[in-house]
Amino acid sequence: TVLVWDATTAQEVRAFKGHDFTIWGVAFSPDGRHLASCSADSTVCIWDYTTGAELPAVRLQHAGRVASVVFSRDGKMLAAANFDGTARVWNLASREERLMLRPHAIVVGVAFSPDGHLLATSGTDGTVKIWNLSTGGEVRSLAGHLGTVTRVAFSPDGKLLASAGFDNTARLWDVSTG
Repeated sequence: TVLVWDATTAQEVRAFKGHDFTIWGVAFSPDGRHLASCSADSTVCIWDYTTGAELPAVRLQHAGRVASVVFSRDGKMLAAANFDGTARVWNLASREERLMLRPHAIVVGVAFSPDGHLLATSGTDGTVKIWNLSTGGEVRSLAGHLGTVTRVAFSPDGKLLASAGFDNTARLWDVSTG
């Protein structure tokens, strides 16, 4: 169950039930109308935040545990990191998979650049990779962590990429130069 809490009152606001196993990640759409959740049950669910209902035909099936999920800034795409070694990007209007990447043995984190042109992935191999979403090609690979890189995030202007790892470090990368 995904629970949403009011930060001011510490009261539960809404509950979303639908996964069969541990939930690993959640993300709100930029307009706040939808909530995505991902689970060790190999699914990504997208919920209507107002009604609490799971959106029909949006349950996205993976081959392995789904570690994290994120909406693009314009809310038109959704990306998920998967233990099967894939990062997948969906077009939410058509409900079709737009891109499947195989960046790491196990993918743990994903992040869209603010302009929606790039996707960053992180994994258990200690690297961060940046991908061109138009071509599916790798833009660059960033090495420096000494173990699993758990999360990645672009700065609001898209010039920097932050990464956090099990090696107890957070790193800032220049996106244009690596």
